[in-house]
Amino acid sequence: MLENLAPHDPNFTAVLIGVALVLGWVAGLLCRKIKVPMVVGYIIVGIVLGKSLLGLFNEANIEGLFFITYIGLACIGFDIGGELAFQKMRNLGKPILWISALETIGATSLVTIAVYLYTKELYVALIFGALAAATAPAATVDVLREYQASGPLTTTTFAVVGIDDAYAVMIYAFAAFFAKVLLSRSEVHVAEAILRPLGEIAGALALGTAVGLAFLFLIRNYTARRGLLVLTWGVIIATTGLANYLNLSLILANLALGLTVVNLTKWRRDDLFELMRGTTPPLFVVFFVLVGAQLDVGKLAGLGVLGLLYIVFRSIGKTSGAYTGGLISKAPPAVTRYLGLCLFSQAGVAIGLSIQTMITFGSGKYGDAGVELGVMAISDIAATSLIFQIIGPPSTRYAVFKAGEVNV
Repeated sequence: MLENLAPHDPNFTAVLIGVALVLGWVAGLLCRKIKVPMVVGYIIVGIVLGKSLLGLFNEANIEGLFFITYIGLACIGFDIGGELAFQKMRNLGKPILWISALETIGATSLVTIAVYLYTKELYVALIFGALAAATAPAATVDVLREYQASGPLTTTTFAVVGIDDAYAVMIYAFAAFFAKVLLSRSEVHVAEAILRPLGEIAGALALGTAVGLAFLFLIRNYTARRGLLVLTWGVIIATTGLANYLNLSLILANLALGLTVVNLTKWRRDDLFELMRGTTPPLFVVFFVLVGAQLDVGKLAGLGVLGLLYIVFRSIGKTSGAYTGGLISKAPPAVTRYLGLCLFSQAGVAIGLSIQTMITFGSGKYGDAGVELGVMAISDIAATSLIFQIIGPPSTRYAVFKAGEVNV
């Protein structure tokens, strides 16, 4: 019967998702046995089923599965927000601010300098430096959950990867503005370049906070666990839809939602987040399989010097910045030593911004140099994301084990 199914057929897609779940589960168990985070197995299954090898996940069916990616990112944002209880972070507030700022500045600065020295083109260096700021929270959070990690390093990591998205968006906005100035003499509105990203960040946080307050009002006298689960899923999905409709960051919006819930309620907050975590494993298996399916291993052959510089100096910037921030803020020793290892993963935000680069500069408005910049950004970020998605989870695992925060 399967031969009668076409790649764009919903039945084919349903079968494929089922296969992805089973193979992801098997690959995850195998990875666990060899002391590798399970998320690596999920991504490898995606690479096999996706464009790199078998091509079963392709443009014909992945487009219809974007909602899984959206909901996966939303749950990650909500989960991160749930870890940002003010009471828990009270003693870590200063380290979080210092570390998040310096690891972002470190990666951006070092990549910008390295790329400029190699290409001699400042507009290329600015864009790649901005892309280096982003850290993908998904794989990092999944590893922390897999090993039930808890402690100062875990709490700080949750906060830093949540903040990174906001930093990345702001830095990219400024980098794109100056790149346009360098590539074109056309008028560029400084106010728009500055205020738009700030407005998007503020809007996302306001949306999540407003939905969170409405949600808490709705459940103020409600205790049924099944009902709470349904309502929690409902507000997460609604927040995601509203964020996309308003062109706001769905991760930041759901982070604000989780942060509002965890800080304005006490007696049922653990129930809410534990209920959610008990229902998300199948979602995350498919989510990471789809991440792997969209990565093109073939691009590794064309990575070149620019991509290698990006990988090396982004990694150095993240680790050295986190270490310096920890020393300045007098963070706990485990945070200072190991947090940088939890910040390697790169995916959604960096890839999204590279696509934005291709759209903005590849239209021809900024000449052949702009088109070339768009091509370089999308190809190199796609290739480096594959590498970072493979090395990121094991690095996070190593860090939490060395910090003694694993509880399994």
